[in-house]
Amino acid sequence: MQKITPYLWFDHQAETAINFYVSLFHNSKINSIHRFETDRPENDGQVLTMDFQLEGLQFMALNGGPVFTFSPAVSFFVFCELEEEINRLWEKLSEGGMEMIALDQYPFAERYGWVQDRFGVSWQLILSPNTQKIVPCFLFVGEQHGKAESAIHFYTSIFKDSKITRLERYEAEDEGVEGTIKHARFLLHNQEFIIMESSLDHQFGFTPAISFFVDCESQEEVDYFWERLSQGGQIEQCGWLKDQFGVSWQIVPSVLGELMADPDPEKAQRVTQAMLQMTKIEIEGLWRAYRA
Repeated sequence: MQKITPYLWFDHQAETAINFYVSLFHNSKINSIHRFETDRPENDGQVLTMDFQLEGLQFMALNGGPVFTFSPAVSFFVFCELEEEINRLWEKLSEGGMEMIALDQYPFAERYGWVQDRFGVSWQLILSPNTQKIVPCFLFVGEQHGKAESAIHFYTSIFKDSKITRLERYEAEDEGVEGTIKHARFLLHNQEFIIMESSLDHQFGFTPAISFFVDCESQEEVDYFWERLSQGGQIEQCGWLKDQFGVSWQIVPSVLGELMADPDPEKAQRVTQAMLQMTKIEIEGLWRAYRA
């Protein structure tokens, strides 16, 4: 089972966006949909959360309202094997979106481009084969510039089955600060991630609109990830935290989803209300609410 899942926060477009992505990428499907159940007419029947996969990578999405907006500080690399594939994806993802780096030939790739789609999510398309077709990418800019290497070592020290697989630095002749991270790849729990840095005056940074959901099997595991990822960061409600670099994580026990999906709506609602009162999720407290 995938340990770390990218979690996308939409205002109200989650269902439209996910249907679009699933139609676009191969080996993709919607696993589950949970809808609002309230007395408010504007919410009844609307999507609350969705669980889906794109090219075999699991994602989650939420309609959480206009609280957070997407930022290119977290994007998704898409590794394409054929020129036909990269051209098709670029055409579709560009419709109604914004071209950030034109799809063209570059010294590092025969064909590459960076686009922000109509929903605000950023994609980097590259003509290059890779085992993991879609890879989350962190871009360290502004106050976080110069901290990417520390972040790599921080993350790989926390997750099992982790290692650095590539580390390329800016050199004196490059358009970047010499010694900082130009492009690095690493594994966390055998999942691939990418980190880059830019010294340009980008007017964006990390936001909770894209967080990383860590599925935990026990309270011991919840405690482990919560204590380590929150070091130097910021603790928030309902299992959310920001690490010392500003990246958002959700540390959640598997049992929470199971209890909230209980066919008895009263039990599910009690669990939900208990969770909403917590910072770090406490499994014992969830069970007390469920059995009340």
